[in-house]
Amino acid sequence: MVQTRPSKELSVNELPAVPNKRYFSIGEVGELCDLKPHVLRYWEQEFPQLSPIKRRGNRRYYQREDILLIRRIRIMLYDEGFTISGAKQQLKGSHLKEVKKEISESKQSVREIRKELEDILTELKD
Repeated sequence: MVQTRPSKELSVNELPAVPNKRYFSIGEVGELCDLKPHVLRYWEQEFPQLSPIKRRGNRRYYQREDILLIRRIRIMLYDEGFTISGAKQQLKGSHLKEVKKEISESKQSVREIRKELEDILTELKD
């Protein structure tokens, strides 16, 4: 069913659950996120994190992660009142935090592995 009212009508809690499938067409994503296809295409230009796979005939295929990102952008723009540039900065900032967290966790893992290897080396020497 195509909705003719503005996209802001549904809250995030009222959006349908994302089905368990690998790829979604732009029409399916529009229904799942209560957005029109032209809005999704515009957001692709504005948000570099949003890049669906393009196949034959320049058709877009979105994955589950893309849908979750679109819903996050939708919340920031429609519910929280962010501007496009504000939402971009928010996403960029949260991405940097995620990267720093991953680096920190990786360093900790390396330390733990090194300690285990040093313990094994000590045992082998004895």
